[in-house]
Parts: sequence; structure tokens; C-alpha cells
Amino acid sequence: MNPENEKDLEQFIHRSLRSLPERRAPLTLEHRVMAAIAARQSIPWWHKSYAYWPLPVKIAFLSASLLVLAGIYSLHIAGGSALRDWLHSAAAHLNPLRITANAIGDSGAIVYRSIPPLYIYGALAVIGSLYAALFGLGAAAYRTLFSNR
Repeated sequence: MNPENEKDLEQFIHRSLRSLPERRAPLTLEHRVMAAIAARQSIPWWHKSYAYWPLPVKIAFLSASLLVLAGIYSLHIAGGSALRDWLHSAAAHLNPLRITANAIGDSGAIVYRSIPPLYIYGALAVIGSLYAALFGLGAAAYRTLFSNR
């Protein structure tokens, strides 16, 4: 096709589509859309994203964030050793919890190593077949309940 024929075809299609009457949306669709718009507008601003927050709240949040950042930076520069000492003392209080977690993990590893691999593979096969049966029963139930509708 040459460009002039394409242009004529484009204009013909454009005129044909413009001459069609506008179709009204189904009434149920219109009500659902209007209800969804109303529900979205009724959401408070603090449940929306940052872009929808009021300007004074955005400025306050940005100012608070910058203050926290400046405080952390000043603690790092001025009192780096004091902060490091405080973190080490806080970590020392968590040492018994770490020891307990390691003991539980080691005992779990011992139990896992004592189970023969055949038992583990068998358990995985049983779990997989039960999972497949769950999907099969769900599909059968769905087909039974909703096939006539």
C-alpha cells in the first residue's frame, strides 16, 4: 500500500468510528465504579502513599527525618567510641540468648542427621501426594458445586 491509500483508509476509519453513537456503560458497572471511587476517596490521608499527604505533614516528616539523620551523624562523629561501647554492652546482655539458640540449633542438627535419608524422602513423597490430593479434591469440589451455574 502506498502512503496516500493508508492515509485515506485512516481517515475513513476515523470518520466511521466518529459516526457511531456513544454506548452507555451497563448500570451495574456504573454503580460499582462510582462506589469504588467513593470508597477510595474516603480513605484517610495517613493510609495513602506519601504523594497524597498534605504539604505541612510532608514538610514535618522531612524535617524530622533530617533531624534524626543529623543526630545519628553527630553521635557517630562526636561520640563514636561511647556509642560503640554502649552497643557492645547491649550485645553482651543478648549473649545468653545466642548461646541458647546455638544449643537448640545444634541439637536439631544432631536429630536431623540421625534420621535415615529414606525416611526423609518418604515423608516428602507423602507430603507431596497429600498436597496433590488437596488440589484434586478442591478442583472436584469446585466443578461439582459450580458446574451448573
